[in-house]
Amino acid sequence: MNGQGTLIAIIDSGIDYAHPDFRNADGTTRILLLWDQTLGRVFDSTQINRALTASSSQEQYRLVPSRDLSGHGTHVAGIAAGNGRASDGQYVGVAPEANLIVVKLGTEREEAFPRTTELMSAVDFSLRQAYVLQMPIVINLSFGNNYGGHDGTSLLETYLDSAAAYWKSLIVTGTGNEGDGGIHTEGSFRGNRGVSGVSQEGTTKAEAAVIEFSVGEYETGFNIQLWKNFADEMRVSLVAPSGETIGTLQSELGTQRLETAGTDVLVYYGMPSPYSVSQEIFLDFIPKGNYVDQGVWNIVLTPVKIVDGNYNLWLPGQSVVGGGTAFLRPVEETTLTIPSTASKILSVGAYDARFLTMAPFSGRGYTRVNRAVKPDVVAPGVEIISASPGGGYTARSGTSMAAPYASGLASLMMEEGIVKGNDPFLFGSKIIAYMHRQALPLPGYTTYPNPVTGWGRIGR
Repeated sequence: MNGQGTLIAIIDSGIDYAHPDFRNADGTTRILLLWDQTLGRVFDSTQINRALTASSSQEQYRLVPSRDLSGHGTHVAGIAAGNGRASDGQYVGVAPEANLIVVKLGTEREEAFPRTTELMSAVDFSLRQAYVLQMPIVINLSFGNNYGGHDGTSLLETYLDSAAAYWKSLIVTGTGNEGDGGIHTEGSFRGNRGVSGVSQEGTTKAEAAVIEFSVGEYETGFNIQLWKNFADEMRVSLVAPSGETIGTLQSELGTQRLETAGTDVLVYYGMPSPYSVSQEIFLDFIPKGNYVDQGVWNIVLTPVKIVDGNYNLWLPGQSVVGGGTAFLRPVEETTLTIPSTASKILSVGAYDARFLTMAPFSGRGYTRVNRAVKPDVVAPGVEIISASPGGGYTARSGTSMAAPYASGLASLMMEEGIVKGNDPFLFGSKIIAYMHRQALPLPGYTTYPNPVTGWGRIGR
């Protein structure tokens, strides 16, 4: 099996379409369509082939001016479907004859998370083209962020769950690289409450909770999200590094402001959504000068009326905040990035295939609230050598590298089932179920599924 007759959509930072690993033996492209959202143009294989025969690189990029500036998308595509031609077959992707659809998202920075509309448009485009071509498709999303309730109910996640039911498809995403980043913590008031959780006076018997976090040097601003059940009422106050206590804010919908000598904090009490009973309390730290006050801060949560009692807090992620900004008592569970907490997509963590050890950065499960098993599986994601712009190769690590391994494997399964006629319904959740069943244990873990490896590892 080599993925022949299937499609893999790489929705990422673009691709070096001239790289030999994405060309056939006769030099023609394996990319059927390339949509560059930053240019607002779609290039088909005929246009790409015309560019590939140009007399100079200047003429080539005049004809098809799409470039992968970060190299991330090229690397991801090589893992899923590179054919190794530039390395004489040394660095071959999982599905080396799969056809490619590439969408360069409308964002220029490697670590920038695309707007939801751009991503949804890219997924919709890929699925519609697969239907027109009558080919099964795997859609690879090698990115994520921390904004949301991590429970599968965000707009993007509900969209992806709906899109997963369209055509013969599977959507794959990585779980992010925040597992050991100190960006998540959690707690509960439930241990101290009575049967109802509320006293006769209407206040809980639980004590206030104190969440400590540090702010590093030169932090120009960041936010913290607190997610809880909407039925729970709690007040928020802060203790600045100077020891100054500010607050307490009431549980009132809308935005309120806390002020210290050097930092303003905007606190927003959100509302539940049509898809979730959860509430977000959003804290936005804004420096009055150049930087947020450095040192140890405390968030103090005072319970007013507690019914459920659980709460989770997230920082934006290591690509947004500096290395010295983190929770002092972090919880590595539920560090999955969004959209990997969606229920109907394949969520992939990373392990080090060289030593059969878990990658410490890999985002962990389970999801918040319903505790759904995520990641589904883990795949090789440490020091993975794959294609880079310019025709060569480079090594990268991350769940961004693990996800395309699973995407390539899913493409091979679709080839065996759908293309060859052995199982015309081998797509979507059926592939996820087979991966669960075929996953292998990782040394050090005896219970499966678990929040670190999910159902186990895939890969050699």
